[in-house]
Amino acid sequence: MFDTLSKGLSALISKLTAGTSIDREAVAQILIDMKKILLQSDVDIKLTDELIARIRKKTLEEKLPAGMTLREHVLKTIYDELVVLLGHESVGLLGKKKIMFVGLFGSGKTTTIGKLGRYLQKQGLKSAFVALDFHRPAAPQQLEQLGKQIGIPVHINESRDPYEGAKEGLQKFSKYDTIIFDTAGRNALDKELADELKKLGEIIKPDEVLLVIPADLGKVARVQAEEFHKLVGVTGVIISKMDGTAKAGGALAATSVTKAKVKFIGTGEKVDAFEIYDPKRFVSRLLGLGDIESLLEKAKEAEIKPEAAEKILEGKFTLQDFMEQMESMQKMGPLSSIIKMLPGVGSQIPEEMLDMQESKMKKYKVIIQSLTKEERQNPNIMNQSRIVRVAGGAGVSQSDVKELLAQYEKIKKITKMFKGRGQKDMMNLIKKFGGKLPF
Repeated sequence: MFDTLSKGLSALISKLTAGTSIDREAVAQILIDMKKILLQSDVDIKLTDELIARIRKKTLEEKLPAGMTLREHVLKTIYDELVVLLGHESVGLLGKKKIMFVGLFGSGKTTTIGKLGRYLQKQGLKSAFVALDFHRPAAPQQLEQLGKQIGIPVHINESRDPYEGAKEGLQKFSKYDTIIFDTAGRNALDKELADELKKLGEIIKPDEVLLVIPADLGKVARVQAEEFHKLVGVTGVIISKMDGTAKAGGALAATSVTKAKVKFIGTGEKVDAFEIYDPKRFVSRLLGLGDIESLLEKAKEAEIKPEAAEKILEGKFTLQDFMEQMESMQKMGPLSSIIKMLPGVGSQIPEEMLDMQESKMKKYKVIIQSLTKEERQNPNIMNQSRIVRVAGGAGVSQSDVKELLAQYEKIKKITKMFKGRGQKDMMNLIKKFGGKLPF
Protein backbone atom coordinates (compact mmCIF):
# COMPACT_ATOMS: atom_id res chain seq x y z
CA MET A 1 0.00 0.00 0.00
CA PHE A 2 1.88 3.04 -1.43
CA ASP A 3 5.25 1.60 -0.46
CA THR A 4 7.36 4.75 -0.95
CA LEU A 5 5.55 6.62 1.82
CA SER A 6 5.09 3.62 4.11
CA LYS A 7 8.65 2.29 3.88
CA GLY A 8 10.18 5.73 4.20
CA LEU A 9 8.18 6.74 7.27
CA SER A 10 8.61 3.30 8.90
CA ALA A 11 12.37 3.57 8.49
CA LEU A 12 12.33 7.04 10.07
CA ILE A 13 10.33 5.83 13.05
CA SER A 14 12.65 2.83 13.46
CA LYS A 15 15.60 5.21 13.72
CA LEU A 16 13.69 7.31 16.20
CA THR A 17 12.74 4.37 18.43
CA ALA A 18 15.93 2.31 18.14
CA GLY A 19 18.52 5.06 18.66
CA THR A 20 20.44 5.22 21.93
CA SER A 21 19.72 8.92 22.33
CA ILE A 22 17.73 11.66 20.64
CA ASP A 23 18.50 15.38 20.68
CA ARG A 24 17.34 18.53 18.90
CA GLU A 25 19.82 18.03 16.04
CA ALA A 26 18.52 14.49 15.45
CA VAL A 27 14.91 15.75 15.43
CA ALA A 28 15.80 18.44 12.87
CA GLN A 29 17.34 15.79 10.60
CA ILE A 30 14.28 13.55 10.97
CA LEU A 31 12.07 16.42 9.80
CA ILE A 32 14.29 17.05 6.77
CA ASP A 33 14.10 13.37 5.83
CA MET A 34 10.35 13.31 6.44
CA LYS A 35 9.79 16.22 4.06
CA LYS A 36 11.71 14.41 1.30
CA ILE A 37 9.63 11.25 1.80
CA LEU A 38 6.32 13.14 1.62
CA LEU A 39 7.30 15.01 -1.54
CA GLN A 40 8.48 11.77 -3.19
CA SER A 41 5.04 10.31 -2.40
CA ASP A 42 3.40 13.19 -4.32
CA VAL A 43 2.00 15.01 -1.29
CA ASP A 44 1.39 18.66 -2.18
CA ILE A 45 4.40 20.87 -1.32
CA LYS A 46 2.27 23.46 0.51
CA LEU A 47 0.63 20.78 2.66
CA THR A 48 4.05 19.24 3.33
CA ASP A 49 5.62 22.54 4.38
CA GLU A 50 2.71 23.31 6.71
CA LEU A 51 2.89 19.82 8.26
CA ILE A 52 6.66 19.99 8.88
CA ALA A 53 6.34 23.52 10.30
CA ARG A 54 3.71 22.37 12.83
CA ILE A 55 5.81 19.36 13.92
CA ARG A 56 8.94 21.53 14.24
CA LYS A 57 7.14 24.10 16.36
CA LYS A 58 5.65 21.51 18.74
CA THR A 59 8.82 19.45 19.14
CA LEU A 60 11.61 22.06 19.03
CA GLU A 61 10.01 25.32 20.12
CA GLU A 62 7.33 24.41 22.65
CA LYS A 63 7.88 23.02 26.15
CA LEU A 64 8.22 19.25 26.46
CA PRO A 65 5.02 17.75 28.00
CA ALA A 66 5.37 16.44 31.54
CA GLY A 67 6.15 12.73 31.81
CA MET A 68 7.36 12.42 28.21
CA THR A 69 10.84 12.06 26.79
CA LEU A 70 11.78 13.99 23.65
CA ARG A 71 11.74 10.72 21.71
CA GLU A 72 8.16 9.92 22.79
CA HIS A 73 7.01 13.49 22.19
CA VAL A 74 8.40 13.54 18.62
CA LEU A 75 6.79 10.20 17.79
CA LYS A 76 3.40 11.24 19.16
CA THR A 77 3.53 14.62 17.40
CA ILE A 78 4.35 13.05 14.03
CA TYR A 79 1.50 10.58 14.52
CA ASP A 80 -1.02 13.25 15.58
CA GLU A 81 -0.16 15.66 12.77
CA LEU A 82 -0.33 12.97 10.07
CA VAL A 83 -3.77 11.98 11.37
CA VAL A 84 -4.88 15.61 11.04
CA LEU A 85 -3.44 15.82 7.50
CA LEU A 86 -5.07 12.59 6.34
CA GLY A 87 -8.59 13.16 7.61
CA HIS A 88 -9.03 13.28 11.41
CA GLU A 89 -11.55 10.46 11.97
CA SER A 90 -13.21 7.51 10.25
CA VAL A 91 -16.58 8.39 8.71
CA GLY A 92 -17.80 5.27 6.85
CA LEU A 93 -21.50 4.80 6.02
CA LEU A 94 -24.28 5.07 8.58
CA GLY A 95 -27.72 3.76 7.63
CA LYS A 96 -27.66 5.08 4.08
CA LYS A 97 -30.03 3.49 1.56
CA LYS A 98 -29.47 5.16 -1.83
CA ILE A 99 -25.86 5.51 -2.93
CA MET A 100 -24.84 7.13 -6.22
CA PHE A 101 -21.33 6.39 -7.50
CA VAL A 102 -19.48 8.93 -9.67
CA GLY A 103 -15.99 9.05 -11.16
CA LEU A 104 -14.05 9.44 -14.39
CA PHE A 105 -13.34 6.66 -16.88
CA GLY A 106 -10.75 4.16 -15.62
CA SER A 107 -11.14 5.05 -11.94
CA GLY A 108 -12.22 1.53 -10.97
CA LYS A 109 -15.77 2.68 -10.18
CA THR A 110 -17.68 -0.47 -11.17
CA THR A 111 -15.21 -2.79 -9.43
CA THR A 112 -15.42 -0.63 -6.30
CA ILE A 113 -19.22 -0.93 -6.31
CA GLY A 114 -18.80 -4.71 -6.14
CA LYS A 115 -16.44 -4.30 -3.19
CA LEU A 116 -18.83 -2.01 -1.32
CA GLY A 117 -21.67 -4.44 -1.99
CA ARG A 118 -19.61 -7.25 -0.50
CA TYR A 119 -18.67 -5.04 2.48
CA LEU A 120 -22.35 -4.24 3.16
CA GLN A 121 -23.20 -7.95 2.90
CA LYS A 122 -20.79 -8.63 5.75
CA GLN A 123 -22.70 -6.05 7.80
CA GLY A 124 -25.89 -8.06 7.24
CA LEU A 125 -27.43 -5.56 4.81
CA LYS A 126 -29.47 -6.50 1.75
CA SER A 127 -28.13 -4.57 -1.25
CA ALA A 128 -28.90 -4.19 -4.96
CA PHE A 129 -27.06 -2.63 -7.93
CA VAL A 130 -28.50 -0.47 -10.72
CA ALA A 131 -26.47 -0.10 -13.94
CA LEU A 132 -26.62 3.44 -15.35
CA ASP A 133 -23.32 3.56 -17.25
CA PHE A 134 -24.30 3.03 -20.89
CA HIS A 135 -21.43 5.02 -22.39
CA ARG A 136 -18.90 2.23 -21.75
CA PRO A 137 -20.37 -0.75 -23.68
CA ALA A 138 -19.32 -3.50 -21.25
CA ALA A 139 -20.05 -1.62 -17.99
CA PRO A 140 -23.55 -3.07 -17.34
CA GLN A 141 -22.32 -6.60 -18.04
CA GLN A 142 -19.32 -6.10 -15.76
CA LEU A 143 -21.63 -4.98 -12.95
CA GLU A 144 -23.93 -7.93 -13.65
CA GLN A 145 -21.00 -10.37 -13.36
CA LEU A 146 -19.88 -8.80 -10.11
CA GLY A 147 -23.41 -9.10 -8.77
CA LYS A 148 -23.58 -12.79 -9.65
CA GLN A 149 -20.18 -13.37 -8.03
CA ILE A 150 -21.31 -12.06 -4.65
CA GLY A 151 -25.04 -12.78 -4.83
CA ILE A 152 -26.37 -9.25 -5.34
CA PRO A 153 -29.18 -8.52 -7.89
CA VAL A 154 -28.49 -6.07 -10.72
CA HIS A 155 -31.01 -4.07 -12.75
CA ILE A 156 -30.21 -3.04 -16.35
CA ASN A 157 -32.67 -0.99 -18.41
CA GLU A 158 -33.38 -2.80 -21.68
CA SER A 159 -33.38 0.43 -23.71
CA ARG A 160 -30.06 1.54 -22.17
CA ASP A 161 -31.69 4.70 -20.83
CA PRO A 162 -30.00 5.84 -17.59
CA TYR A 163 -32.93 7.97 -16.44
CA GLU A 164 -35.53 5.21 -16.92
CA GLY A 165 -33.06 2.74 -15.40
CA ALA A 166 -32.77 4.87 -12.27
CA LYS A 167 -36.57 5.10 -11.88
CA GLU A 168 -37.00 1.35 -12.44
CA GLY A 169 -34.24 0.52 -9.96
CA LEU A 170 -35.78 2.70 -7.27
CA GLN A 171 -39.13 0.94 -7.65
CA LYS A 172 -37.76 -2.60 -8.09
CA PHE A 173 -35.47 -2.47 -5.04
CA SER A 174 -37.56 -0.21 -2.80
CA LYS A 175 -37.56 -2.78 0.03
CA TYR A 176 -33.78 -3.32 -0.02
CA ASP A 177 -31.51 -1.84 2.65
CA THR A 178 -29.16 -0.27 0.11
CA ILE A 179 -29.46 0.54 -3.60
CA ILE A 180 -26.17 1.39 -5.33
CA PHE A 181 -26.26 3.24 -8.68
CA ASP A 182 -23.33 2.95 -11.13
CA THR A 183 -23.24 6.13 -13.24
CA ALA A 184 -21.26 6.86 -16.41
CA GLY A 185 -17.67 8.08 -16.47
CA ARG A 186 -15.68 10.02 -19.08
CA ASN A 187 -12.07 10.90 -19.77
CA ALA A 188 -12.89 14.37 -18.45
CA LEU A 189 -15.78 16.03 -16.64
CA ASP A 190 -17.45 17.52 -19.76
CA LYS A 191 -20.85 19.26 -20.04
CA GLU A 192 -22.66 16.16 -21.31
CA LEU A 193 -21.54 14.08 -18.34
CA ALA A 194 -22.20 16.95 -15.94
CA ASP A 195 -25.79 17.35 -17.20
CA GLU A 196 -26.43 13.59 -17.01
CA LEU A 197 -25.11 13.29 -13.45
CA LYS A 198 -27.07 16.32 -12.31
CA LYS A 199 -30.33 14.94 -13.74
CA LEU A 200 -29.68 11.50 -12.23
CA GLY A 201 -29.08 13.14 -8.87
CA GLU A 202 -32.50 14.82 -9.11
CA ILE A 203 -34.17 11.48 -9.91
CA ILE A 204 -32.35 9.32 -7.35
CA LYS A 205 -32.13 11.87 -4.52
CA PRO A 206 -29.20 9.87 -3.07
CA ASP A 207 -28.34 9.71 0.63
CA GLU A 208 -24.68 9.38 -0.39
CA VAL A 209 -22.75 10.45 -3.49
CA LEU A 210 -19.43 8.60 -3.50
CA LEU A 211 -16.60 9.70 -5.78
CA VAL A 212 -14.09 7.01 -6.80
CA ILE A 213 -10.56 8.31 -7.35
CA PRO A 214 -7.63 6.05 -8.31
CA ALA A 215 -4.63 6.43 -6.02
CA ASP A 216 -2.22 6.95 -8.91
CA LEU A 217 -3.73 10.38 -9.63
CA GLY A 218 -1.70 11.79 -6.74
CA LYS A 219 -2.33 15.46 -5.99
CA VAL A 220 -4.51 15.90 -9.11
CA ALA A 221 -7.18 14.10 -7.06
CA ARG A 222 -7.88 17.34 -5.21
CA VAL A 223 -9.13 19.06 -8.38
CA GLN A 224 -11.40 16.14 -9.27
CA ALA A 225 -12.85 15.97 -5.77
CA GLU A 226 -13.64 19.69 -5.81
CA GLU A 227 -15.20 19.62 -9.32
CA PHE A 228 -17.48 16.66 -8.63
CA HIS A 229 -18.41 18.10 -5.25
CA LYS A 230 -19.60 21.35 -6.82
CA LEU A 231 -21.60 19.41 -9.41
CA VAL A 232 -23.42 16.72 -7.42
CA GLY A 233 -22.56 17.36 -3.77
CA VAL A 234 -20.09 14.56 -3.13
CA THR A 235 -20.51 13.20 0.40
CA GLY A 236 -17.46 10.95 0.39
CA VAL A 237 -14.46 9.68 -1.55
CA ILE A 238 -13.24 6.14 -2.14
CA ILE A 239 -9.57 5.77 -3.09
CA SER A 240 -9.17 2.80 -5.44
CA LYS A 241 -6.03 0.94 -6.56
CA MET A 242 -4.13 1.67 -3.34
CA ASP A 243 -2.02 -1.46 -3.84
CA GLY A 244 -0.39 -0.46 -7.12
CA THR A 245 1.12 3.00 -6.70
CA ALA A 246 3.57 5.10 -4.72
CA LYS A 247 1.44 8.25 -5.17
CA ALA A 248 -1.49 7.40 -2.91
CA GLY A 249 -0.17 9.72 -0.22
CA GLY A 250 -0.92 12.61 -2.53
CA ALA A 251 -4.45 11.42 -3.27
CA LEU A 252 -5.25 10.98 0.42
CA ALA A 253 -3.76 14.29 1.50
CA ALA A 254 -5.38 16.21 -1.36
CA THR A 255 -8.91 14.93 -0.75
CA SER A 256 -8.58 15.37 3.00
CA VAL A 257 -8.53 19.15 2.62
CA THR A 258 -11.79 19.25 0.61
CA LYS A 259 -15.30 18.86 2.01
CA ALA A 260 -15.43 15.33 0.57
CA LYS A 261 -13.74 13.04 3.08
CA VAL A 262 -12.20 9.66 2.25
CA LYS A 263 -14.58 6.94 3.48
CA PHE A 264 -13.13 3.72 2.04
CA ILE A 265 -9.96 2.46 0.36
CA GLY A 266 -9.49 -0.37 -2.13
CA THR A 267 -6.41 -2.37 -1.11
CA GLY A 268 -6.19 -5.05 -3.81
CA GLU A 269 -7.87 -6.74 -6.76
CA LYS A 270 -10.11 -9.17 -4.86
CA VAL A 271 -13.66 -8.24 -3.90
CA ASP A 272 -12.77 -8.41 -0.19
CA ALA A 273 -9.75 -6.09 -0.56
CA PHE A 274 -11.71 -3.12 0.75
CA GLU A 275 -11.86 -1.38 4.10
CA ILE A 276 -13.17 1.67 5.96
CA TYR A 277 -10.61 4.45 5.87
CA ASP A 278 -9.67 5.10 9.49
CA PRO A 279 -6.94 7.79 9.58
CA LYS A 280 -5.71 6.82 13.06
CA ARG A 281 -5.25 3.16 12.20
CA PHE A 282 -3.93 4.04 8.77
CA VAL A 283 -1.24 6.40 10.05
CA SER A 284 -0.25 3.81 12.67
CA ARG A 285 0.45 1.34 9.83
CA LEU A 286 2.26 4.01 7.82
CA LEU A 287 4.68 4.62 10.67
CA GLY A 288 5.34 0.93 11.30
CA LEU A 289 3.44 1.08 14.60
CA GLY A 290 1.00 -1.60 13.45
CA ASP A 291 -2.77 -1.79 13.59
CA ILE A 292 -3.64 -4.48 16.07
CA GLU A 293 -7.36 -3.62 16.15
CA SER A 294 -7.80 -4.15 12.39
CA LEU A 295 -5.65 -7.28 12.55
CA LEU A 296 -7.86 -8.79 15.25
CA GLU A 297 -11.00 -7.92 13.27
CA LYS A 298 -9.63 -9.63 10.16
CA ALA A 299 -8.47 -12.63 12.19
CA LYS A 300 -11.98 -12.98 13.64
CA GLU A 301 -13.52 -12.88 10.14
CA ALA A 302 -11.07 -15.56 8.97
CA GLU A 303 -11.88 -17.65 12.06
CA ILE A 304 -8.24 -17.88 13.18
CA LYS A 305 -8.01 -19.52 16.60
CA PRO A 306 -6.24 -17.36 19.23
CA GLU A 307 -4.15 -20.28 20.51
CA ALA A 308 -2.89 -21.00 16.98
CA ALA A 309 -1.96 -17.34 16.44
CA GLU A 310 -0.13 -17.34 19.78
CA LYS A 311 1.99 -20.30 18.67
CA ILE A 312 2.92 -18.40 15.52
CA LEU A 313 3.94 -15.30 17.51
CA GLU A 314 6.02 -17.42 19.90
CA GLY A 315 7.81 -19.13 17.00
CA LYS A 316 6.72 -22.55 18.32
CA PHE A 317 4.75 -23.74 15.31
CA THR A 318 5.20 -26.82 13.09
CA LEU A 319 4.98 -27.06 9.31
CA GLN A 320 1.39 -28.26 9.74
CA ASP A 321 0.60 -25.13 11.79
CA PHE A 322 2.40 -23.04 9.17
CA MET A 323 0.22 -24.41 6.37
CA GLU A 324 -3.05 -24.01 8.28
CA GLN A 325 -2.30 -20.45 9.37
CA MET A 326 -1.12 -19.39 5.92
CA GLU A 327 -4.42 -20.64 4.49
CA SER A 328 -6.32 -18.68 7.13
CA MET A 329 -4.21 -15.55 6.56
CA GLN A 330 -5.00 -15.66 2.84
CA LYS A 331 -8.65 -15.09 3.78
CA MET A 332 -7.54 -11.94 5.62
CA GLY A 333 -6.03 -10.36 2.49
CA PRO A 334 -2.58 -9.89 0.95
CA LEU A 335 0.27 -10.92 3.28
CA SER A 336 1.95 -7.54 2.71
CA SER A 337 -1.13 -5.76 4.14
CA ILE A 338 -1.39 -8.10 7.13
CA ILE A 339 2.30 -7.71 8.05
CA LYS A 340 1.92 -3.91 8.18
CA MET A 341 -0.56 -4.38 11.02
CA LEU A 342 2.13 -5.86 13.29
CA PRO A 343 4.07 -3.20 15.25
CA GLY A 344 7.63 -2.79 13.98
CA VAL A 345 7.66 -5.96 11.90
CA GLY A 346 6.81 -4.92 8.33
CA SER A 347 10.19 -3.39 7.47
CA GLN A 348 11.99 -6.57 8.59
CA ILE A 349 10.12 -8.99 6.30
CA PRO A 350 11.94 -9.91 3.05
CA GLU A 351 10.16 -8.70 -0.11
CA GLU A 352 9.92 -12.20 -1.59
CA MET A 353 7.88 -13.32 1.42
CA LEU A 354 5.46 -10.42 1.16
CA ASP A 355 4.87 -11.16 -2.53
CA MET A 356 3.98 -14.80 -1.86
CA GLN A 357 1.46 -15.66 -4.57
CA GLU A 358 -1.53 -17.97 -4.30
CA SER A 359 0.04 -20.39 -6.79
CA LYS A 360 3.10 -20.69 -4.56
CA MET A 361 0.94 -21.24 -1.49
CA LYS A 362 -0.88 -24.07 -3.29
CA LYS A 363 2.48 -25.64 -4.13
CA TYR A 364 3.61 -25.35 -0.50
CA LYS A 365 0.39 -27.06 0.62
CA VAL A 366 1.01 -30.05 -1.70
CA ILE A 367 4.58 -30.34 -0.40
CA ILE A 368 3.48 -30.30 3.25
CA GLN A 369 0.80 -32.90 2.51
CA SER A 370 3.56 -35.13 1.08
CA LEU A 371 5.52 -35.06 4.35
CA THR A 372 5.20 -37.70 7.04
CA LYS A 373 3.64 -36.73 10.38
CA GLU A 374 7.12 -36.78 11.95
CA GLU A 375 8.54 -34.49 9.25
CA ARG A 376 5.72 -31.97 9.72
CA GLN A 377 6.30 -31.88 13.46
CA ASN A 378 10.10 -31.70 13.18
CA PRO A 379 11.32 -30.23 9.84
CA ASN A 380 14.93 -30.35 11.11
CA ILE A 381 15.11 -34.04 10.12
CA MET A 382 14.64 -33.15 6.44
CA ASN A 383 17.87 -34.42 4.85
CA GLN A 384 18.63 -34.75 1.13
CA SER A 385 17.07 -38.20 0.70
CA ARG A 386 13.85 -37.04 2.34
CA ILE A 387 13.77 -33.94 0.14
CA VAL A 388 14.16 -36.12 -2.99
CA ARG A 389 11.29 -38.37 -1.83
CA VAL A 390 8.95 -35.48 -1.00
CA ALA A 391 9.68 -33.65 -4.28
CA GLY A 392 8.81 -36.78 -6.24
CA GLY A 393 5.62 -37.40 -4.30
CA ALA A 394 4.45 -33.79 -4.60
CA GLY A 395 5.38 -33.45 -8.26
CA VAL A 396 7.64 -30.45 -7.62
CA SER A 397 11.36 -29.75 -7.84
CA GLN A 398 13.80 -30.31 -4.98
CA SER A 399 14.45 -26.56 -4.95
CA ASP A 400 10.72 -25.97 -4.26
CA VAL A 401 10.92 -28.19 -1.17
CA LYS A 402 14.10 -26.44 0.01
CA GLU A 403 12.46 -23.04 -0.59
CA LEU A 404 9.50 -23.97 1.61
CA LEU A 405 11.79 -25.13 4.42
CA ALA A 406 13.83 -21.92 4.12
CA GLN A 407 10.70 -19.71 4.23
CA TYR A 408 9.44 -21.61 7.27
CA GLU A 409 12.73 -21.04 9.12
CA LYS A 410 12.76 -17.33 8.17
CA ILE A 411 9.27 -16.81 9.55
CA LYS A 412 10.18 -18.60 12.79
CA LYS A 413 13.18 -16.30 13.26
CA ILE A 414 11.17 -13.17 12.48
CA THR A 415 8.33 -14.05 14.88
CA LYS A 416 10.84 -14.75 17.66
CA MET A 417 12.47 -11.41 16.93
CA PHE A 418 9.04 -9.78 17.30
CA LYS A 419 9.13 -10.76 20.96
CA GLY A 420 12.60 -9.28 21.35
CA ARG A 421 13.60 -6.21 23.28
CA GLY A 422 13.39 -3.77 20.37
CA GLN A 423 9.77 -4.70 19.71
CA LYS A 424 8.89 -4.37 23.41
CA ASP A 425 10.31 -0.85 23.39
CA MET A 426 8.15 0.05 20.41
CA MET A 427 5.04 -1.51 21.93
CA ASN A 428 5.59 0.48 25.13
CA LEU A 429 5.71 3.65 23.05
CA ILE A 430 2.47 2.70 21.32
CA LYS A 431 0.77 2.12 24.68
CA LYS A 432 1.98 5.49 25.95
CA PHE A 433 -0.16 7.38 23.46
CA GLY A 434 -3.30 5.29 23.40
CA GLY A 435 -2.48 2.29 21.22
CA LYS A 436 -4.20 -0.97 22.12
CA LEU A 437 -2.27 -4.23 22.13
CA PRO A 438 -3.57 -7.70 23.00
CA PHE A 439 -0.33 -8.76 24.72
